[in-house]
Amino acid sequence: MAFLKGKKMAELPVLEDAYIYIQSGRIAEVGLMKDLRMLPDISHIIDASRRIVIPGYVDCHTHLVFGTWRNEEFVDKIKGLSYQEIAARGGGILQSAARLGAMSEDQLYELAKSRLQQCIRNGTVGIEIKSGYGLSLESELKIMRVIKRLKLDSSIPIRSTFLGAHAYPEAYKQDHRTYLALLTERIMPIIQEEELADYCDVFCEDKFFSVEETDLILEQATKYGMKPRIHTNQFTHSGGIGLAIRRNALSVDHLEVLNDEELNMLSESNTIPVVLPIAAHFMNLEMPPARNMIDKGLGVAIATDFNPGTAPSCDMNQAFSLSCIKMRLLPEEALSGLTINAAYALEWSDQLGSITPGKHASFLISKPDVDLSYIPYSMSPDWIDQIYLSEKGISGS
Repeated sequence: MAFLKGKKMAELPVLEDAYIYIQSGRIAEVGLMKDLRMLPDISHIIDASRRIVIPGYVDCHTHLVFGTWRNEEFVDKIKGLSYQEIAARGGGILQSAARLGAMSEDQLYELAKSRLQQCIRNGTVGIEIKSGYGLSLESELKIMRVIKRLKLDSSIPIRSTFLGAHAYPEAYKQDHRTYLALLTERIMPIIQEEELADYCDVFCEDKFFSVEETDLILEQATKYGMKPRIHTNQFTHSGGIGLAIRRNALSVDHLEVLNDEELNMLSESNTIPVVLPIAAHFMNLEMPPARNMIDKGLGVAIATDFNPGTAPSCDMNQAFSLSCIKMRLLPEEALSGLTINAAYALEWSDQLGSITPGKHASFLISKPDVDLSYIPYSMSPDWIDQIYLSEKGISGS
């Protein structure tokens, strides 16, 4: 199934009084109960009467591997300090990097594993995890190795993204060239050798990485087998969208700031817009104009941006609610953004995102008498009764 755009995002296929037949962790057949024939090898039956079954969420943008929370910055923001002001005094990403550097790989792994289990309990059945809180050769590789361990151990699929270009470390703030060389000449070869990353991301934004610097990083990343993604337009019209399209990036993520020219550019490209409503809400920023994007025929994917500073929640149900409340999406449109479009953004269209024969049997079963509108209304995962994961089978709420 392709990436859904415009009106198609609200046109969900719905079967009432239906069945799903699963074989070896895959959806083998979907149909109406009235057409149900005798199926072979049925060893377990789940009665979903009076319940809805939807695809599990795919979180296509997270920073799940980090050391400690940054709740002290929450108070700084209440007092009026901006994200950029906190970063300028050594907070933000730099503070996370300093804390992470003091931790062992095993410590990071245990913390990340616990967070990943919470993501799954909230209904996430596929996830992307970025580095970016290392900002040194040792720490960035430590994060990427933790992600690789999670991939091997997890009950859900994971995509890994190298985001060494998340911020300039203090030692390189006046020497960008040396840090760029560290990323492209020293870290990237090791990432390729150890098969640590699927993608490479860059924070292309004012006071972070310029368009020219981003272009250089992505050019080298492509040579080392990593497909490009870009953080951009969170605070300014940074030029990252045009670059993303020229580089054939899989996605541009954030987009709190987006004008008609940039929207039209995206409409004519294959680059996927990913909006992050939890981050915009938490930072008290303008929401990405997802309603306008869809009305003009563009499609969006929706993710949490789970991280310790600006989106301290891995609950895709919160992203669902904020998409409807703050971005004015219909529940059907938001569900498309959280499932089929998010799966497409991670190149998982053949595996996740819809209840379709051939895909992983990874879906969510509601409590009795829940309808789709209740999910964003509830603002929580309390509507979930059971989670079916293709590798592990059924689990309770």
